[in-house]
Amino acid sequence: MKKIIFTEKAPSPIGPYNQAILIGNTLYTSGQIAINPASGELVLETIEIETKQVMENLKAVLDAAGMNFENVVKSTIFISDMNDFAKINAVYGAYFDEKTAPARETVQVACLPKNVNVEISMIAIAI
Repeated sequence: MKKIIFTEKAPSPIGPYNQAILIGNTLYTSGQIAINPASGELVLETIEIETKQVMENLKAVLDAAGMNFENVVKSTIFISDMNDFAKINAVYGAYFDEKTAPARETVQVACLPKNVNVEISMIAIAI
């Protein structure tokens, strides 16, 4: 059965979607961008700060589903400039144990919602 996951600790959806869907023991998160959930404002000072906000938003969604980053089995990272890859990767990597990090792809795209620089989605499994 499909369960909608929602937390006020992450940004509310800006379209016809939910923060995450839990089916059985599998959680599918929507892509998160760097919106501060308290203010609703974008956090874009640097690519590192932007990526940290994205990861904190994902952390809140995972937590709302009773999971954490150790449950993540797959991530997708969309970035607007591949030249930011190393900086994004450093922040992203701080949230995982490298030995058990999830599968992942990183793709440069032409444009992201609200003209942000990074968007990340995840799939997690309750173990």
